[in-house]
Amino acid sequence: MDHRITVCTSCKHKGSACQPGYELIDRLRKAMVTAGDSIPETFEISGVACMAGCDRPCTVAYHGTRKATYLFGDIDPETDIDDLISFARSYAYLQDGWCSSVDRPGKLRKTTLARVPAAMMVLEETEELAS
Repeated sequence: MDHRITVCTSCKHKGSACQPGYELIDRLRKAMVTAGDSIPETFEISGVACMAGCDRPCTVAYHGTRKATYLFGDIDPETDIDDLISFARSYAYLQDGWCSSVDRPGKLRKTTLARVPAAMMVLEETEELAS
């Protein structure tokens, strides 16, 4: 199964030129290495120019093949790494990615911006298509 964590790199704190997404990516990558085998799946960690969470920097998304996607906001690179790693550990075990807010660690219970169900593409075969 493929897992990704995507971090917004253009988010800025109001009144500041600071772009904390870059720091968050660096800290997350180091924390994943430290977590090692405690996370059963590999997570690709990358940045993206904008995830439209500008009023809630940093925004972070968790994606998995055939899993719900989560978008979190108000993430602090200095204080929220443990919660992000803990969620990655849990998310890796969730077959469909679905969990309630009480199952999310620490700050992530209150900073969820969106939970998007996995896209399910269904193709129906009909006699017309077969002919």
